[in-house]
Amino acid sequence: VQLQASGGGLVQAGGFLRLSCAASGSIFSIMGWYRQAPGKERELVANINRGGATNYADSVKGRFTISRDNAKNTVYLQMNSLKPEDTAVYYCNVLTVFSARDYWGQGTQVTVSS
Repeated sequence: VQLQASGGGLVQAGGFLRLSCAASGSIFSIMGWYRQAPGKERELVANINRGGATNYADSVKGRFTISRDNAKNTVYLQMNSLKPEDTAVYYCNVLTVFSARDYWGQGTQVTVSS
């Protein structure tokens, strides 16, 4: 399984970014995004199953939207109204259908300036 994440960057507070993660090598049941800020534990941001059911951290509800394209094995995270506390390295995570193993992407930095 290979994951290729993209879309991070530097943005001012109130701005937006869109993350993408293209997965290959299997079929994936759950695809999602985690983040890890300096000195903090990695936390779930949002995930989505093949049917489109979503789950969000309370801190991002109403601001972030997760979606996926099953034909492309790609998951997206649209991040609006970004806050400085959203600054973190964002990691793509996928769970395979057949072996129920999970895999991590390489991480992409998101920095929100105040």
